[in-house]
Amino acid sequence: MDDLKFQMKDYFLQYASYVILDRAIPNVIDGLKPVQRRILETVYRMHDEKLHKVANVVGQTMQFHPHGDAPIYEALVNLSNKGFLLDQQGNFGNIFTGDPSAAARYIETRLSELARETMFNPDLTETVPSYDGRNQEPIVLPAKIPLLLMQGADGIAVGMATHILPHNFKELLEAEIAILEGEEFTIIPDFPTGGFLDATNYEKGKGKVKLRAKIEITDPKTLVIREICYGTTTESLIKSIDEAAKRGKIKIDSINDYTASKVEIEIKLPRGQYAEEVIQALYLFTECEVALSSQIIVIKDNRPWETDVHEILKLHAEKLVTYHKRELEIERDRILEKIFYKTLEQIFIENRLYKKIETVKTLEGIHEAIADSLKPFHKQLIRVPTEDDREKLLQIPIRRISRFDIDKNQEEIAKLEEMLAEVERHLKAVKRYTINYIKKLIQKYGKEYPRKTQIKAIEEVDKRAVATKQIKVGFDPQGGFIGTKVTGPVQIECTNFDKLLLMFKDGTYQVINIPEKQYVNGDGKKIIYVGVADKKTVLNVVYKQTDTNQCYAKRFIIDKFILDKPYTYLDEKTQLEYLTTDVDPVVELQFVPKQKQKVNNIEFPLKEVLVKGVQAKGIRMATQQVKKVVPLAPKP
Repeated sequence: MDDLKFQMKDYFLQYASYVILDRAIPNVIDGLKPVQRRILETVYRMHDEKLHKVANVVGQTMQFHPHGDAPIYEALVNLSNKGFLLDQQGNFGNIFTGDPSAAARYIETRLSELARETMFNPDLTETVPSYDGRNQEPIVLPAKIPLLLMQGADGIAVGMATHILPHNFKELLEAEIAILEGEEFTIIPDFPTGGFLDATNYEKGKGKVKLRAKIEITDPKTLVIREICYGTTTESLIKSIDEAAKRGKIKIDSINDYTASKVEIEIKLPRGQYAEEVIQALYLFTECEVALSSQIIVIKDNRPWETDVHEILKLHAEKLVTYHKRELEIERDRILEKIFYKTLEQIFIENRLYKKIETVKTLEGIHEAIADSLKPFHKQLIRVPTEDDREKLLQIPIRRISRFDIDKNQEEIAKLEEMLAEVERHLKAVKRYTINYIKKLIQKYGKEYPRKTQIKAIEEVDKRAVATKQIKVGFDPQGGFIGTKVTGPVQIECTNFDKLLLMFKDGTYQVINIPEKQYVNGDGKKIIYVGVADKKTVLNVVYKQTDTNQCYAKRFIIDKFILDKPYTYLDEKTQLEYLTTDVDPVVELQFVPKQKQKVNNIEFPLKEVLVKGVQAKGIRMATQQVKKVVPLAPKP
């Protein structure tokens, strides 16, 4: 049993580690999950300036990704719809409506120019064997743009989840320039769906933002939604509006979706409703306003790392400087190698060193002869020639030797030396070189990625202030109907948030929501009081025992209830004689006539009765049997 426990623990840890590191959480360096990185590597290897069928790309990616074609296809479509790395042709779905993309065999893609320029460099890319050992795949791509924050990311792993909001391309690069120049900066999300954004509580990516859809008032009776909140679709938005209308939070006449390449949802309002009033209710009760929380967890040095936007940008800026330094060093070495070989070649031909090997019979002897002949010229060379260098000299064709132009070769060496001097200059100021590189990216691509979400402070809407409306509820005692669409002699002034208290003659009561029209006198019940269930109105009740004819009085407030549940307020074997909500009610008790009875009636002020719970027993009003209870007019 212990062995099984340890085995299960070991397997679970392996599974959790795999899900976190190799599936759900993106890497901080290139901002990609493994499946996304494998897709890009595949498209890079396939790149020939032409578009490729997505089905072909998916099939080629399977040599790196061991989880089948469906997740590859979904990841590719999602990556393409981010709008940075992959060009599209065909139906890749609609981020506004949520419509799916066409089948993989019908759509095409290729690397974008931005991706080719900023995401790949084989000289800087470390690789590992693929899952079957047949290929080499990159550990991370040498991304020269902060792709993680540009695209955003979502992922759910074992025991952790990440939710990174997308940001603006140009603003991120300008922030990296500020970092390299030691200046302060702020960075705020930007969403492809547009809308309005309040980032007051963003807290560098550790808080949340508030989003609002962009709604235009075209006329007093018409609203048009032009931009929606990130994370919603026109379908989910329309559904939320319909549900709000069913709950009575808003009133609409019709809603039409004309969305294509741009969002256009038209809302027509009914009689008595106006756009200026309804727009706040849309923000309050529908997906026209949403709050998004940000939680940044990424993979760094093969471990999960919880961080913020500023730390990611600082790390990427440092990494970008490192990439450029390494590229410049590689370029310097290549230029030096070219200068070395051109100088070596000129020495070999100009001094006719090839003549010294004409009589040598063995390859070994040839190499020795060339090596000896080159020794006097070592000071003119960057390094001592190797066997490979001598082999290259031996491969120079006779035609090239006979037509060798020393002046032209010297010009080429001079140009290479100029290039070398420029590279050396950049290496001495690699940070400035990096800043200039970022500025060139902004100048070249900045206009393609303008800010779509407008930044604006969104004030908290008072729910009741927006939604509370004064309404009239009618009650028809004869017909037994009650509601906002009932015209009757009893009219109750209340708000749409109030509840109605119904007191019945049989000693029961009920609290209900305000209906449009509802029949309430069913099952032989008769309403004797209708009012607002405000939890503060005092009810004065006089009731009589049916077997003794003795009267009792009680006063109570109904402050606890469950909607639509029937309750009792009278004792058993009693009947209601009088009920009122007057402040100082007085009743006259008329007694049953008896011989030698001196008092036939008394006045009883109900205000003298203490207010207790609705289920408390009333106090006896008189010892005599009561024939009738008559309410008296208040005294002046």
